[in-house]
Amino acid sequence: MGAINLVDERRAGILLHPTSLPGGRLDDDVLRWLDFLHDGGMSVWQVLPLAIPDREHSPYQSCSAFAVNPALLPAAAPPPSDDAVDAFRLRHAEWIEDFALFAAVAAQQGHRAWWRWPEPLARRDADALARFAARHESSLRGIVATQCAVDLAWGRVRREAAARGIALFGDMPIFVDQESADVWANPSSFLLDENFQPRYVTGVPPDYFSRTGQRWGNPHYDWKAMADGGFQWWLARIERQFEWFDLVRLDHFRALSAVWMIDAASDAATEGFWAETPGRALLQRLRSHCPGLSIVAEDLGLITADVHELRREFGLPGMAVVQFAFDGSPDNPHRPENIERDRVAYTGTHDNDTCVGWYAALEPAARRFVREVLGRGEDPDIAGLMIDAALGSAACLAVTPLQDFLRLGSEARMNTPGVGRGNWQWRFHWTQIDGNLSQSLRACVERAGRSRRA
Repeated sequence: MGAINLVDERRAGILLHPTSLPGGRLDDDVLRWLDFLHDGGMSVWQVLPLAIPDREHSPYQSCSAFAVNPALLPAAAPPPSDDAVDAFRLRHAEWIEDFALFAAVAAQQGHRAWWRWPEPLARRDADALARFAARHESSLRGIVATQCAVDLAWGRVRREAAARGIALFGDMPIFVDQESADVWANPSSFLLDENFQPRYVTGVPPDYFSRTGQRWGNPHYDWKAMADGGFQWWLARIERQFEWFDLVRLDHFRALSAVWMIDAASDAATEGFWAETPGRALLQRLRSHCPGLSIVAEDLGLITADVHELRREFGLPGMAVVQFAFDGSPDNPHRPENIERDRVAYTGTHDNDTCVGWYAALEPAARRFVREVLGRGEDPDIAGLMIDAALGSAACLAVTPLQDFLRLGSEARMNTPGVGRGNWQWRFHWTQIDGNLSQSLRACVERAGRSRRA
C-alpha cells in the first residue's frame, strides 16, 4: 500500500503477532487471517517486531535490528534462486554481511556472547574475519539465503494485504540488544568500556507498568557519535522498517527527548538519571531523507511536556490505552471522551493483560468505577465495552488485540513487563473464530464510522 496518512480517515485494526497465528508461520494461515480482517471491516493489521527473538522469545531483544525471524518461514518454503540471493545480498550489503558473519561466528563459538569470542574476532580484526569468511562461505551464504527467503515470504504477505486494502503496522524497538550484530559491528556507536561492556544500560523509572521501574539492560547509544555520522545507521534501520510496513510504531518515543541512564553495575531500575538526546536532529534528518513516512510515537509512561512538543512538532500520532483511563482524573488523556484525533487508541497493548483478565483482577470498588465511566451499572461484557470505547473515540486509528475480541482472560496475555519467562507464546486456534465473529466485528467498525474503504 505504501506509507499512509493516518489522520486522513477513521480506521480500525487488530493487534496480532505472526507467531500468534495457529502455526506461528507465514503460511496459508496468513491468507486466511487477512481474509478475516477484510471480512471484519478492518483496514490495519498491527504486529510486533519481526526480529529474531531472544532466548525468552522476546522480539524486543534481538541479535539484529535488520534481520527477520527465520522461524516465520513456512515449513515448505521453496529455496530462493541463486539470482534472488545474489540480488538480496547486493541490495542489503549495508547490514547482511555483518549479520551473516555474526551469526556464523556465534554458531562456531557455541553461541557465547561476542565479547567472549577470540579477541581478533571480537575486535573485528580484518584479516581474522577474512580468513573466517573464506573457510565458512557456504554457511554465510546459507544465512543470507534464509534471510532472503523470509523476506520474500513477508513480501507476499505485504502484497496480499494491499490487495485486500489492509495496511501493515509494524513496531520498532528504540534500543538494540548488546548481544547483537549491530553492537558488534558498530561498538563506537554505543557507550561501552574497553571490554565492550555497557557503562550504562536502558530502562525506565517506576510508572504504571511497573512500581519498581524496568531495567531492560540494553547498552545506550553514543548519540554524539551517531549525530556526527549523520545518523546513517538510523536511516538504514528506518528504511528497512518501511520495506516491511506501511506505518511503524516507534517504541519508547520519549528516548528521542531523554533516556533513563542506569549504571550497569546496578540491578535497580530506580537508580538512574535522565540524559537528553538529539532526537529532534534525528527526526529532522529522517524527515528530509524519507519524507512522508507514517510513524506513530509510543508515548506511554512518564511523559514530560517536551516529549509531547516533539511529537506534535513532527506531526506524529501518539497513543492512548483505555485500560489506563480509570485513575479518577477527569482530564486523564486515556479516558475515551478525552482521546484526541492524533492518537492511536488501544483497549490494551501487548504489555497489558487482556481486558477480561484486567477487569477480573480489580477490586470491587474499582470495577464499579470502571462501569460508571463506561456507562454501565451492572457487570458488563467488559471487553465489548472497552472495544466500543476505543472504536468510538476521536482517535484516527483504534486497535484491539485479538484476545479482547475473543473475550479471553489472563491465560492469553502476550507479555508481562518485568517477568522474564512465559511471555510471547500465545497462539489462537481457528476453532475460536466462528462464522459470526467477522460479521460482529464489521458491525462494530461500521457503527463507529471506521469501516474499511472499498
